[in-house]
Amino acid sequence: MDEKTNTLLTKEDFATRADLPEWLLDSYKTFHETVTDKTFPCYFGMGGELKGELRYAYVTQEDWLNLPSALYAFLKLFDDPKHKRHGLFVFVEPFEREGDLEAYRKQFWDILQYLHDVDEVEWPTDSPRDPDHYLWDFHFGGEPIFVFGNAPAYKQRKTRDLGQSMVLGFQPRRIFEGLKGTEKGGIMSREKVRERVEVWDQLPKHPDISHYGDPTHNEWKQFFIGDDVEPIVGKCPFSHKEMKSE
Repeated sequence: MDEKTNTLLTKEDFATRADLPEWLLDSYKTFHETVTDKTFPCYFGMGGELKGELRYAYVTQEDWLNLPSALYAFLKLFDDPKHKRHGLFVFVEPFEREGDLEAYRKQFWDILQYLHDVDEVEWPTDSPRDPDHYLWDFHFGGEPIFVFGNAPAYKQRKTRDLGQSMVLGFQPRRIFEGLKGTEKGGIMSREKVRERVEVWDQLPKHPDISHYGDPTHNEWKQFFIGDDVEPIVGKCPFSHKEMKSE
């Protein structure tokens, strides 16, 4: 299947395709203006958007069926080494009225649960199934992926508000090769971004933000952080298929 069949979109599609819904065009316009602001903290997002390296998909409130195939198609891109730094951003049709942060958080985890439930590829046998394990990570299509939620309900953490739609960012772990949490390049780039984030947000780094593999850290808490400086408490909403059947 080609990218259009999978509804995997490129930057050019927003200017040339006549079949995209108006809400998506509006959401993408705001997203583009935000991440290309020269003071935007995330160099990865800014550079990827300016160079046309990012990919996009969208779902409506009623229909998420196209998302698994779009994500499979996105991961297939990595067969070509030139795509090694690409990210996927998924726009969710806005609620009729803007919700509170918990409404977006619930939908975020519902979408990840849906993707997991329909995923045709088994998780690697050595990957923890329990989100409370410090080495747990989300997998899809056999790939470990960092997923992060952005929503209009973020009023203090402006870096997590990318417009009127909730936006899910998917970053396969392989794009961080050479930039991992304990590697020199990763430490330096991460600290630079976090300094810029604090300037944008006018808030200290969220206490649940760390790096993958930190034994004092739960990765799932970093996927959808709070709009404050309070640690997230409680159980992860995600359940692995194998654990559900136990």
